[in-house]
Amino acid sequence: MPRWFALEAADADFLESAPHVFRYEKHYDAAPAQVWESLQSDASLSEWGPTVTSLTWTSPRPFGVGTTRTVALGPAQVHERFFRWDEGSGYSFYVYEANAPLFRRFAEDYRVEPDGTGTKFTWLVAIEPVGAMRLPFTVLAPIVKAGFGRMASDGQKHFAAR
Repeated sequence: MPRWFALEAADADFLESAPHVFRYEKHYDAAPAQVWESLQSDASLSEWGPTVTSLTWTSPRPFGVGTTRTVALGPAQVHERFFRWDEGSGYSFYVYEANAPLFRRFAEDYRVEPDGTGTKFTWLVAIEPVGAMRLPFTVLAPIVKAGFGRMASDGQKHFAAR
């Protein structure tokens, strides 16, 4: 059983004020309702590609503010709690525990909007590393940003193949 490290809670303000904010915008060849359905499905992001290796909702449906889930990206695991849930158009959450002591605060925001015959998917990742990781994270931020960007690109491939 992994050891868990507590993170500080985050909110909508943190999505703009975090020391590191990564923004991704992608066009998906699917209607917004299809993208939304995928985001809140049992498999969610884990069905988009290899980046998210597992995802388990730990709250009962219907989902909303306060919903929790566990997500794994290879050996990295996090517990997430949703602080915004706008049915059909997006949600935001923060990580409240992780199995590695890398972050002080970590939050994400997902938005789904009509874009012609498809969907505009906007994703924000907001990160504040723990003190000892500030400098290494600043140096590695471009690599970290590219790594997270794979998930948004995985979504493009996933919906293009449907």
